[in-house]
Amino acid sequence: MRWFIFLLVIIVLLPNHGELEGLEEARELANVIDDLGNNMGGTEEMLRLPVTLTVAIMPFLETTERDAELAHQFGHEVIIHVPMEPLKGKRSWLGPGAITTDLSDHEISKRINAAIDAVPHAVGMNHHMGSKATADERVMRIVLEICRERGLYYLDSKTTGKSVIPGLAEEIGVPYLENELFFDDIYTVQHISKQARELADRLKDDKAHIAIGHVGIAGEKMAAVLSDYLPVYKSEAVIVPLSQMIPGFEMIDESMP
Repeated sequence: MRWFIFLLVIIVLLPNHGELEGLEEARELANVIDDLGNNMGGTEEMLRLPVTLTVAIMPFLETTERDAELAHQFGHEVIIHVPMEPLKGKRSWLGPGAITTDLSDHEISKRINAAIDAVPHAVGMNHHMGSKATADERVMRIVLEICRERGLYYLDSKTTGKSVIPGLAEEIGVPYLENELFFDDIYTVQHISKQARELADRLKDDKAHIAIGHVGIAGEKMAAVLSDYLPVYKSEAVIVPLSQMIPGFEMIDESMP
């Protein structure tokens, strides 16, 4: 009887395996890199980083397929980086196949399906620019319904505080996540480093975090700063692809035709 009581005390006092797993999950970090697909600066440096990234690749561009294949070979997760209409800026900045609020339902559906088909290995989607389109319920309902049909999750890059994505995604039943921090919204090493330090500080709070950087104008700077901070991030969190932050996503993906 004494041995039974002793063992019972041990079982009660020690944390169970599920609790330890929950703690690890809460300390996850996903680093997302946008704007691949057009032979942008820093692409090779980013893909060769010794860490799992989530790589957002624009459709219908010069290196769309090549970048998707390389990212997959290096073990990164691939998502589609769909160009969407902003509140400010030139439409020429968006590139081919852009989703704008003046398109018909049919045309939006056609372009989203084509974008998905254009990016090999993609398991999710986010948007390029998109501050106007992601605040439009008609537009985003079509986009998210297609994501559900094709087994994709959606990352809200949070380019506007008026995004309708969270409410629609919950209603439609699409797994979604939200960006928390942009590394390089200002293209200087000083700013990128400041944001990288900010993210490191946030990792101490035992929550999951998502941050977005880019290839392009500051791509090589972004890759260098991220490389410098990887040891810091790895000491505070498990670096994972976005899909790992979605409970049961692997099973959802496998169940799709």
